[in-house]
Amino acid sequence: MAEDAVTGLAITAVAIPQPGDEGTGLAASLLACRALRDGHHLAKWGNLDRGSTLREDQEYWRGTDYEERLQFLATLDGVPVGTCAVVLPLKENMSVAWIDVLVAAPYRRRGIGRRLLAVAEEAAHSRGRRVFEGYCEEPVQEQQPGTEELPAKSGSGGVPLNLASTCFALASGYELEQVERSGRLRLPVDPELLDGLEADARKHADGYRVVAWQGSCPESLVDAYAALKRRMSADVPTAGLEAEVEDWDAARVRVEEQGWERSGVVALVAAVQHSGTGDLAAFTVLSYRPERPRVLIQEDTLVAAPHRGRRLGMLAKIANIRLAREACPAAESVITWNASENRHMLAINISLGFKPAGFEGEWQKRLE
Repeated sequence: MAEDAVTGLAITAVAIPQPGDEGTGLAASLLACRALRDGHHLAKWGNLDRGSTLREDQEYWRGTDYEERLQFLATLDGVPVGTCAVVLPLKENMSVAWIDVLVAAPYRRRGIGRRLLAVAEEAAHSRGRRVFEGYCEEPVQEQQPGTEELPAKSGSGGVPLNLASTCFALASGYELEQVERSGRLRLPVDPELLDGLEADARKHADGYRVVAWQGSCPESLVDAYAALKRRMSADVPTAGLEAEVEDWDAARVRVEEQGWERSGVVALVAAVQHSGTGDLAAFTVLSYRPERPRVLIQEDTLVAAPHRGRRLGMLAKIANIRLAREACPAAESVITWNASENRHMLAINISLGFKPAGFEGEWQKRLE
């Protein structure tokens, strides 16, 4: 437990309760962090579409062989007022820590955020990390025309200089490396629109076919899927963010799938396979949580570099939208995120009908 100069402030590591621990202090700390994040989402977005479920939290914070995940709770005179998190890759990116800080609105501007960030950075540094990365998403209406912006070092996009998140990051020594755009697609999508886009895409995709699955990747495709997941960490734009290529194999794919299943998350995957080699050239993933039936979350999407220019991203996305319509009929929308410089994927999303929803600053701090 860390005591702060702010009178009555305590910051405590959150342990993840195991089965049978319900109702104990361990469960109470986890639930307090959830309540803080849910309150943040409701205030900022008006819904919990971006929020995790309890089952997801219980699974996620246990970590895996590939990531250690730490969470801390700040209380002021016993009242939960903030939380921070540290995610530590364990196989690659061993110099990097991903950090998140949240303070409840009534308790901001008292130094609590700075103290939470210090605790997170100290935890990361004690584990040998020298590069800290953080992300903050804001609703699109926060980016008003004419507002002075801080440009991203990637050369594409920026964030308003007057935002509290921008001021906090800059004052803490972080630099804006990249900006992502979030979009929302209303469902169902007009079948005629999908048919027309698919017909046009297939003109460019001779020698490729779409394969799709729900939950677990077929054994016959898992090695090819792992190879494509490895490319995901190599081929997507990351600007100046420190990011090493991740070593994916079939075992790592299964760990991810099993974690989703325990979390109550249904993964829908559409991929494009090269008929001649059997290699997977593109894929896209949608996640569906029955506890949040109205929204689908767009996870990874990639067209491998050697196969670009053949409209394979469009084919994969159309196939997954159709699969989602059958598997998740209650879903009303899809939320996606794309790097501002990823013009090709942004163009696909615009063609499908995605509308701007928000923007996300991706920040980085390097220790000397």
